[in-house]
Amino acid sequence: HFSQDKALLAAFHADEDIHAATAAAVYGVPLDQVTKDMRRVAKTINFGVAYGVGGYGLAQSTGLPQDEATRLIAEYFARYPGIKTYVEETRRQAHRDGYVTTLLGRRRYLPELKAQNRQLVSAGERMAINMPIQGTAADIIKVAMVRVAAAMAEKGMRSKMILQVHDELVFEVEPAELDDLRPLVKSLMETALPMSVPIKVDVKVGKNWDEMS
Repeated sequence: HFSQDKALLAAFHADEDIHAATAAAVYGVPLDQVTKDMRRVAKTINFGVAYGVGGYGLAQSTGLPQDEATRLIAEYFARYPGIKTYVEETRRQAHRDGYVTTLLGRRRYLPELKAQNRQLVSAGERMAINMPIQGTAADIIKVAMVRVAAAMAEKGMRSKMILQVHDELVFEVEPAELDDLRPLVKSLMETALPMSVPIKVDVKVGKNWDEMS
């Protein structure tokens, strides 16, 4: 959504395994020839780029030689130029304004960008790249929680929303309300904010949290 990269948008709308699709792109192989190791590296790149990871960081987390890791990141940006643009523009905007924002306008100020120490500046740049994404994810779950709570109250439900864990919500459900609550929660979470890609929600049911793992 932030990068508006055409290839990534297409992959999400085609309901592809995004990590396998990235592996196919950066390794230059057909989707059906992607191995588990290729997908594992691609998953690390997909998540790592949001944290501003470079060749050294990718090499450390995957065990790849640094020159290979650097090459894969370069290939990643070549295949997904919208992400490279997002990273570069976010870095410039953060230096210009001194802060970055989530989709709903929450700010994070980054005094690290004014530091004399280059390591601190680099850390600030990584925060700038990551915060709009992670912060918007936090915005989405909170909007969903407010809407779900309001809908449950409106329907007079006795079930309770008891816990939020990152992008998960945990409920204690009256058995008679399960068939009504399941689609309600899924719908309100998936539509919490209008996005350029579908947000998918899985619903699991069990007698306790452990049974839902």
